[in-house]
Amino acid sequence: MTTSFADKPARKFTIVSIILGVVVIALLPALAQGASLLIPMDLTQTNHLKAYGLAFHALQQGHTVYWVLNYRGGSFIMPVTRELVLEARLKGVSFKEVSGSEVALIHAEVERENMELVVLEKAPRIAVYTPPNKQPWDDAVTLALTYADIPFDKVFDEEVLAGALSQYDWLHLHHEDFTGQYGKFFGAYRYAEWYRAQQLQYEALAKKLGFNKVSDAKKAVAEKIRVYTLNGGFLFAMCSACDTIDLALAAHGIDIVSKEYDYDGLTPGFQDKLDYDRCFAFFGFRLITNPLVYEFSNIDTSDYAKARGSDVDYFGLFEFSAKYDPVPTMLTQNHVNVVKGFLGQTTGFKKSLIKRSVVILGEDPAHTEVKYLHGNLGKGTFTFLGGHDPEDYQHAVGDPPTDLALHVNSPGYRLILNNILFPAAKKKKLKT
Repeated sequence: MTTSFADKPARKFTIVSIILGVVVIALLPALAQGASLLIPMDLTQTNHLKAYGLAFHALQQGHTVYWVLNYRGGSFIMPVTRELVLEARLKGVSFKEVSGSEVALIHAEVERENMELVVLEKAPRIAVYTPPNKQPWDDAVTLALTYADIPFDKVFDEEVLAGALSQYDWLHLHHEDFTGQYGKFFGAYRYAEWYRAQQLQYEALAKKLGFNKVSDAKKAVAEKIRVYTLNGGFLFAMCSACDTIDLALAAHGIDIVSKEYDYDGLTPGFQDKLDYDRCFAFFGFRLITNPLVYEFSNIDTSDYAKARGSDVDYFGLFEFSAKYDPVPTMLTQNHVNVVKGFLGQTTGFKKSLIKRSVVILGEDPAHTEVKYLHGNLGKGTFTFLGGHDPEDYQHAVGDPPTDLALHVNSPGYRLILNNILFPAAKKKKLKT
């Protein structure tokens, strides 16, 4: 029987680590027999992003992949097969064939240092929540998955409300507005053809699904996603999806949308009626309901990032104990510990509004703005990464797509792909 790492709170992994150690020791003799393929993930790797695709491909083929946390940037070890060697060469991924004795030396180093060897057993089933008319370059995760050759399905409101999420291990949300305010583009784009077409499309879909308003439909979708996570799903969100899903959940049973969006008024005293206990990550936030203001609440830190400017906008990744905190360690694997910042409708999160149970994975040097966070909800987990596109500092409507072939060693995109492999990591229960 297998269960996910996410069954326990993020910082309480002593038992998990002991079990992992037993599993690794049990598997080491098999791993040490013959040669293995080492995929280094430090600065020597020629294509970090395709390396994740190679690991995923190996899992799809039924191979066991070992993720060596904190060893050469979070390297992978997998079997040497003709197919995997050819795949690595075709993808331009650096690799090295290592003997059983070399693997044993790596394991000895892992035992001595702040490292851990995690077993990846099965390729996760992936869903990306995205409207049918969204362009591929509007979503960094879609770009990353496509470039890395990792398969995924697209789902939207109809599929979510029909219960389709139960088919997937991992769900991604990106530049989405779960409050039903169409991204709060009213002030700048309400007369644009694309904006009016989107509004009509969303209103028609809401009515088809049995809702009078788009905001009500989106709240129902947010609730389905919350239940999916409670039941053991892995949720990953970027940009405005991170905060708007919490706003929608907190506004259960009340109206927080101005008449410019849903043709009726706000619930009187709506701010004091928000239920923060229903939120994933945030509490105590204040809503911004003015339709002319391109902002949802005071959670977002875009103004601070813009004031700094692109030349000095960076965030640091925390270092965790690989043996005692394997989950946050997996999520922060990288070949650098300082990552270039990037804007989004939601660029980052005000630290004072983050729940204490949430683990902060990356933040600005002043320790007031959080860029990357992780937490548990029921049997599942959620991970939020602020910003829109790690290699497009200020992504704007109509901008050309990011060509990831020009950013094959992107630290920001590596954070996204860490989340793709995270659900593949399993721990096995010991028989009593």
